[in-house]
This record gives sequence, structure tokens and C-alpha cells, in this order.
Amino acid sequence: MAPTARGKGKGKGKFNRKGPKFDKNKKPQGKKNKSTNGRDIKHRDQYKPALDPADTHVAKRRKLEEVPDEYESEEEVDAYQQLLSTFSQKNGKSSRAIESEEEDDEVSDEEGSEGEDGVRHTGEHNLGESDASDASGAEEGLESEDVDDSEDPGEEESGNEEAELRDSDDTAASDEGDEDVEGVGDQDDVSEEGSGNDEDGGSEDQGNTSDDEEEIDALDLNTQDDELAPSEDDPFVAHICRDLCDEAVDVLSQPKPQIKVEEVKWKTLGRLVVTLPQIPGSPPDDTGTLLLEEPKKYAQPGKVPTRVKEVNLDQLHIKVQLHNAIAKANPANIDGGKDHELLTSRQLELFSLMNSYQDLYYPERNLENGEEVRFAYCLHVANHIIKTRNTVLHHNARLNKKKYVDIPDEYRDQGLVRPKVLILVPFREQARRVVEILCKLLVNEGKGGVMNRKRFEEEFTGGELIMPKKNPRPEDYEKLFAGNTDDTFRLGLTLTKKALKLYADFYSADIIISSPLGLRMIVGAEGEAERDYDFLASLEMVILDQAEVFLMQNWDHLLHIWDHLHLQPKESHGTDFSRVRQWAVNGWAKHYRQTIVFSSSSLIEFSSLLNKRCSNFAGSVRVVNPISSGTICHVVVQLPQVFQRLEASSVSQGLDVRFEFLVRKVIPDHTDPLMGHTMIYVPSYFDYVRIRNYLRKQDLSFVQICEYSKEGKVARARDMFYHSQVQFLLYSERFHFFRRPVIKGIRHIIFYQPPTMSHFYSEMCNQMQEANQNPYGGGSENNMTVTVLYNKYDVAQLSAMVGSERASRMMASDRNVHMFMAGE
Repeated sequence: MAPTARGKGKGKGKFNRKGPKFDKNKKPQGKKNKSTNGRDIKHRDQYKPALDPADTHVAKRRKLEEVPDEYESEEEVDAYQQLLSTFSQKNGKSSRAIESEEEDDEVSDEEGSEGEDGVRHTGEHNLGESDASDASGAEEGLESEDVDDSEDPGEEESGNEEAELRDSDDTAASDEGDEDVEGVGDQDDVSEEGSGNDEDGGSEDQGNTSDDEEEIDALDLNTQDDELAPSEDDPFVAHICRDLCDEAVDVLSQPKPQIKVEEVKWKTLGRLVVTLPQIPGSPPDDTGTLLLEEPKKYAQPGKVPTRVKEVNLDQLHIKVQLHNAIAKANPANIDGGKDHELLTSRQLELFSLMNSYQDLYYPERNLENGEEVRFAYCLHVANHIIKTRNTVLHHNARLNKKKYVDIPDEYRDQGLVRPKVLILVPFREQARRVVEILCKLLVNEGKGGVMNRKRFEEEFTGGELIMPKKNPRPEDYEKLFAGNTDDTFRLGLTLTKKALKLYADFYSADIIISSPLGLRMIVGAEGEAERDYDFLASLEMVILDQAEVFLMQNWDHLLHIWDHLHLQPKESHGTDFSRVRQWAVNGWAKHYRQTIVFSSSSLIEFSSLLNKRCSNFAGSVRVVNPISSGTICHVVVQLPQVFQRLEASSVSQGLDVRFEFLVRKVIPDHTDPLMGHTMIYVPSYFDYVRIRNYLRKQDLSFVQICEYSKEGKVARARDMFYHSQVQFLLYSERFHFFRRPVIKGIRHIIFYQPPTMSHFYSEMCNQMQEANQNPYGGGSENNMTVTVLYNKYDVAQLSAMVGSERASRMMASDRNVHMFMAGE
């Protein structure tokens, strides 16, 4: 074992150092149970009144003398045997901390980030917390003078109570730091004043609460604890703080539960389709077994939301901590909103829907309202986090006043792990904007700061794409790919009383912001040694912003993450199980999770995600407005546009029917020399590979361009296609999404499937204008066509292209072929 800083001197090694003096009056201490977490030992006395820093030495010694050895084992057997038996935690083995960024593992002490006050922060630590199950770590704890024994960043800190007694004088500075952050109630507050030496740059503490939190909370909450608790009519209390009855769980657990669908119309959002699960009867309220017990209130089924007509922050149950920050943080006001309203009408209606804790699908996010939408869900997230934190603080203050042998169920206020909100965005720039709004909402000016702000700005800014000036890209492309477009990132955020900490360890974070790929790398695949997904076990809210981009990146990443939500954790992660909500213990977390999806278009993948993979007991709301004209009206080139309907009874059958029609009917019609310069536009990469293999097998003249093609091959393919050296150009939609080039020489387009993004249809058709044609390549203005293959499962894309009314007529028509001309 390498000598520690204390053991480097001569004669002060591990075996030569003089031990503590023998005290004959000291009572012998019983041995700790190896299966007991040292952190949980300290939780036994966490509800005692807080002591002055001068009495810390006496308090710690009293803990060692009063705690019985059998307490932990009795708790396990009596209350949580079934849950704890599932954990695979072994003696001497601690859980691996999940860092916000993969590259953070090699950060040195000198590279530790600094907070707003200039104090270096290399990680978050809880002073005095330890894991008694790690024997070797305990020995190292005796050698170190630091309270934070974080020399091994890959494992939890190993503690020793006797070391704490000997080093109590050395922790005076840390105790003063505790006083300075009075009432913080969060794990990483101690790190603001402490001198953590975590090489990972993240926290080694993975618990939901800490001893410092409990003791600090009691200092200033005794007089205001009643003000912290959300009111009984708050939707947060009705949804999160109450258990489901058995009848409701039985209905929600069915593969296809009975539902009720209603429609309402709101002023700004328009037509809303509300889906409510039908629970037989009203859940009863249990009366207590004793007369003094309050009746137990069950969670009630969802209701049709009622439109809020005016902005009243109190009626919206927005916490008072956010009132002053809303007007300054709202981009709608910064950009010149009318009369500087706190919330626009769209934000007000969206927030009221989200505040009902029902699932929400809003497919009308665009360039004009994107910032409004982002602020609305950030406000909802901030409000939820503050309410959750205030509930814990309120219960901590109550428990400090009353001393219970067994903590009542009414004080269950946490999940199996700490992370509560997951926000998935496509690029770092979108993540940066979310963090900026959360900072403005959660950090009061002059009363706190943002930890690791400088590091965040360095890693989430820069790297912008240089847009060409000669052939400018469309406006939506320039706005989408503005800023840092890296799609591999993950970030944990922790809210404290005085600051918002960025780059928090996932198991001590309240909010996780990530891209699907960034989170997929942590979750891993079956069989991989380094994988972890326990932090997804107790999510109460999942938000997908700009979900259509996820389809262009890799939709399988998102589905893989979804498969790992709310699974039983493999390790305890320092959880205080006496404070875990009963519905989390029962495995009902998926029925409480709120899923919010924002996209620019309505697609079957999003509807399937909400219908088949979400089971919120409060129901769901979808914004469904008819499309009047569609993007076909933006086509300016005069050419016939033929829509061919294909019959299919299932999605899988539709794939085969579509391919057979292409190879038997469409391609043979386009092999004639007069039909040269034909592009085959393919949205799915799997279909792209299938068609490519067929063209090769038939030895047809073609070139290909996809997202994996190298620059040289792309240039060569475009040149050959323009100069009539090949008959076909096989073109992938994902390449067009990420590059958006102008393909010259197109005279015929075959849309193998309607484009995922409807505006791609008019964009590709308009590239067939005469200015982009080869004057020596043959063909004429009268020899240009567009063919679109579709079936009933493409109705969402079809509606966006031709309009909802036309799409309905085309689906119900007896004819399978419909033709449109530009200008009709």
C-alpha cells in the first residue's frame, strides 16, 4: 500500500505510528455488522436535535456507545427484507460513481473546477460519512488527516468512527463551513467549504440524504417548516405524494387497459385529445386502525384538464422562490413580449397541462415557438425540484421535533435513488440553453452561484459549424445546428440552498441532462462489465425535446434507455429505506412517471412510445390540430406528383409490400434511358441497405450517398449523376438532414416512403428547377415526375405533406393512385 501524506515521514508508517492511548474507563464497543452500511449507522441518530460545533466530539462518541448492533438487521428483516434481498452488494465492494462526463475520469487535482466565489471544487463529499464494510478503506481512513478520504475515486469512502473521534479537532474548519450553509439540506453544500480530493471531479457519496443535511436542516427550519410543505390541493401532492390503490394498479398493469377518450379545445393550443385510464369505482380513503390516525388518502385518477385563462402564480402552484425570476428568465420577455407578461398564452397553457402531471405530446414545436416551449418545461422542472426538496426539508424539521422509534409512512418522500428528472436533448447547444434557463430560475442574483460554471461554458460552447455563404443552407438548418453540435454528453445538476452545482455525480443529482447517445454509453449493453442504470430507477419526469432529431440520430438508443427505466437497483447507493415512498418500493414508479414529448411533427414512433411504453395513472394529453394545406403547397416547380397507396395489414407486412412494389413496378419503369437522372429517396437506413443490395444484384447503373459515405465518394457520386453517367442515385434521408446539400441534375424522384420531416418533400422537389439541370444532359421540362409510395401507417407524414383533409380522402378513396400538380 502506498504511504499516505501522513505516512511519508520516517517512523510514521502504518505499522510504526503510535496508536491511541489506552483508556481503561472506556467501554468496549461491539463489532459492526459487516453487512451494515456505515452511512446507515449514522442515520439512526439523524433526528436528534442539532448540537453546537463545540459538542461534536461528545456527540460522535455518544453515537458509538448508544447504537445497538442488532438495529440494522432487525430493520432489514422486519420492514424491507424483500427489497434489500434483491441488492447484489457484496462486503467490501462499493458502487461505482457515475460521472456527468466520461472524460472526467482523468481530471487531476490541479484541474478542479472553481465556483463563483473562486473556491476550488474537485468533487462533492459528505464530511464524516463512510462505508464500514470496506476494511481496507477503514485502515486508510486512520492514516489520513483529511475528513474526506477520497484518495480512491473509483470506490466509496471507507470510514472509521474512531478516526473521526481522533480527528475532531482537525474538522473545526469544516464544521464552520456547515454553519455557513445553514439549512442547505443537500449533499454537495459541504463541498463548497471542504477540501475534497476526488480525482474524478465527482462525488463519491451516492446517498439520497446525508447526516450533515439532517443536522443542518434543524438549525433554521423549526419556525418555517409549515411553509415549506406544498398545499394539499397542489397537483404535486395529489400525484407524487399519494399511493395507488390495488384496483388502480390492477387496471394499469393490464396490456391494454380500458381507457376513456375526450376532446377539448383551448384558445392557443387548439384541439386536445385526453386519454384517461378507467379505474372501476373511486379509490377509497382508508381510516386509520387507531382513532388518532389520519385516514390514508389514495391517488385519484386523472381528469380532463381545465384551461387557465390568466397568469396567477399562486393558483398555478408555482413556488414563491421562482416568482421574481420568471419575468427575467423568460425569453419571450427578453425578445420583446407584449406588456412583459410573465408567461405567454402558449406557455401558460403548456405549463398548466404539465402541472397536472399527465403525459403530454406536443407535435407543434417549431423555430418560432421553440424558446417559449423550452422555458415552459424548464419552469415545470424547477418547480418540481423545489417542491420535492422542500418536502424533504419539511419532514426533516418535523422529525427533528418528534422522536419516533419507527418513522411513520407519511414521511416517505424519496425514491430508491436521488435523480428525479431526465431531460433528453439532441446537441450540447440545446443542453446549454436548458442549463442557462435553470440557472436563471433557481439561482437568485446576489444570493448564490453556479458551481463549475467556467468548465461548463468551455465544454458546451464553441465548435460551431461554419455555414457556407455561396450556397446558404435553409433557415431551419442554420438554427438547428447553431452552437456546439456534439451529440455525446451527459450532465448532472444538484440544487442546494445557495448554488446550483453542475457536473454532479448522477447518484447525488436532482436533474440529468443528456443526449440519447451519451446516456446509452453509460447504460451499456447486456454482457458489458462497465455499465450502470440504477440512477434511472426513480425518475418522476422524462422530457424529450426536439424528438424528431432523435430519429435522425438513432432511435434505438432512446428505446434502449427506455427499457432500463425503473428497474430494481442492483445496489442500495446509501438509500435511507425508511424514507422511500411506498409506490417506489412496490415497483410502481412507471405509473407515476410523467413523460413529455416535444417535436416538430406528428409521427407514429412518438405515438407508439406514449401508448405502449408509458402508463401514467393520471392519463395523457395530445395536441392534435388539423393541417390545412401541407408542404405540397410550397412546391414551385410545375411537375406531376403521383401518390401510390399500398395495402398492408401490419407494419411488418407493409415493409415487404413496399419493397416488392418498388422492384417489380417502379424501378422497371425508370430503367428506360428517357427516365435518367432518377433519385430514390429513402428515409430508413435499413430500407436503404435492402435497396442497395438489390440494385447491385441486378447490376443496375447507380451511385449511392448516405450518412456514412466519405467526402470523396459523395463528390464523385454527385458528379456522375449530374453528367448522366449513371441512371439512379440512391439517397439517404439522414445524409440530407445532416448536410442539406443541393443535388443538381434531378429529373425524377421516387420517395420510397413519405419523408420523416414534411418540409423535406417540398425542398427536394424544388431542387428540380431548371437552374439546377445539366443543359447537356438530356431531358426537358416536360419530362419530370415525382412518385410517392405510402400506406395507412404513413398517415401522419402524409397529412403534413398534403393536409389533413386531403389525406383523409386519399385513405378512404377506392382509388390507389392520386396525382397533384403544383399550384392546385
